[in-house]
Amino acid sequence: MKCYVIPTPKGIDSLTLVERPDPAPGPLQVLVRVRATSLNYRDLLTIEAQYARAAPKPDLIPLSDGAGEVVAVGPGVSRVKAGDRVAGCFMQKWVGGAIDEAAMASAMGGAIDGMLTELAVLEEDGVVRLPAGMSFEEGATLPCAGLTAWNALVEIGRLKAGDVVQIQGTGGVSIFALQFARMFGARVIGTSSSAAKAERLKKMGAEAVIDYKAVPDWDKETLRLTGGRGADVTVEVGGAGTLPRSFTATRLGGRIAVIGLLSGMATVDPMPILRRNLRVQGLYVGSKQMFEAMNRAIEANGLKPVIDRVFPFAQAKEAYRHLKSQNHFGKIVISHAQEAHAP
Repeated sequence: MKCYVIPTPKGIDSLTLVERPDPAPGPLQVLVRVRATSLNYRDLLTIEAQYARAAPKPDLIPLSDGAGEVVAVGPGVSRVKAGDRVAGCFMQKWVGGAIDEAAMASAMGGAIDGMLTELAVLEEDGVVRLPAGMSFEEGATLPCAGLTAWNALVEIGRLKAGDVVQIQGTGGVSIFALQFARMFGARVIGTSSSAAKAERLKKMGAEAVIDYKAVPDWDKETLRLTGGRGADVTVEVGGAGTLPRSFTATRLGGRIAVIGLLSGMATVDPMPILRRNLRVQGLYVGSKQMFEAMNRAIEANGLKPVIDRVFPFAQAKEAYRHLKSQNHFGKIVISHAQEAHAP
């Protein structure tokens, strides 16, 4: 099989296409022919040796997110069969309940090999069936960005109709958060410095989009737009650079789901958390049970992931470069078929 590896994380040019023997599934494992993968900001940090959690394994096959069909199953497998269309779970050993060290040690594309390969051996409990009618390219966007947004809003945010959700930017998590929020009947306030992207967010249902360059105090604008109350749930992807404003933009007793570090790391004053009685929680994607719940909701509501661009397998480096440019709106996908296209 063909797969990409990162021999030594030192930038996008370190990504190397290699040939390896075709793998076979062991007990309670499945063999998946990968049809599409998608990129997350974590993947860029990993290849540039900036990922904070842990050093990746040597000769890592990158990318946590992928979808394909089961081509073989190992002894004892009963949940899926050959021919099933599935997506891999970000953490192969997080079935449900609270996250633990074993789950974190099974994160694909970091702790263990990922999905930028023609064939992948996954755990039986490390795959979920794709929602009906969803393409492999669409399904490949779900394991990290989709599930992170779901966890932030549903599991942590306890979202309900009429709530106000604050999102930041137009990356994969933020776009999914917008879609899920609207699916639940919530109001959405976004931020973006691009007028064109702001218009797209509004067309997707955002009530307002604040230009954070023209209005640096965007938190005060969120308060104005909500009559001084603030957002019920804030999906915080920026990190230290945006977190203080998220404290202000979120209502008293509101919830902040801390996901990303796009603006870097720094010391944060905890006083606003106490003063505003905020519930601030970090999250690391989600479990298989959350994934299955999300897929049921996606299927019931006909939600379609937003794909910015699809690259062919041979242009994986170009896909990484497009991610690094930050010009995308939604998800960047790599098709493992011969041809790829812009949707």
